[in-house]
Amino acid sequence: MSELPALPVTFRPTRTRAVLLTAGAAIFVVLTVISLLIPGLSTGERLSFIVTGALLFGVLALLSRPKVVADESGVTVVNIATSRRLAWAEIVRVNLRPGDAWVFLDLSDGTSLPALGIQPGIAKQRAIDDARALRALADARTSQG
Repeated sequence: MSELPALPVTFRPTRTRAVLLTAGAAIFVVLTVISLLIPGLSTGERLSFIVTGALLFGVLALLSRPKVVADESGVTVVNIATSRRLAWAEIVRVNLRPGDAWVFLDLSDGTSLPALGIQPGIAKQRAIDDARALRALADARTSQG
């Protein structure tokens, strides 16, 4: 088995994040430029183009938010609109099965928590490696305690 990553470590879909943030910035710029180039628009109409671009950028920035941060005391799972802190002992299993959109953490209370910060969308092998690393960390930390 490979060496455990040094803590703290952050897992996030960096390529997906780059695509989302780049697309959001491009949409904002294009809508702003269009609003300025179309003749005869009122200030309110121009502003509506710009606000729409800003809202779309905001939505894409929110979609780029997921990450999983592992440190000595546990794991913080940041999903699109929520964040949850887990102690290592709460994590029973780290799952990334074929066809899963992201990692699922099976928890000691019998529930499962999606961890969108590790997802095989654009970078499948990276997600598999990250899931294995998180699984190894969880196994090592729970066997210590």
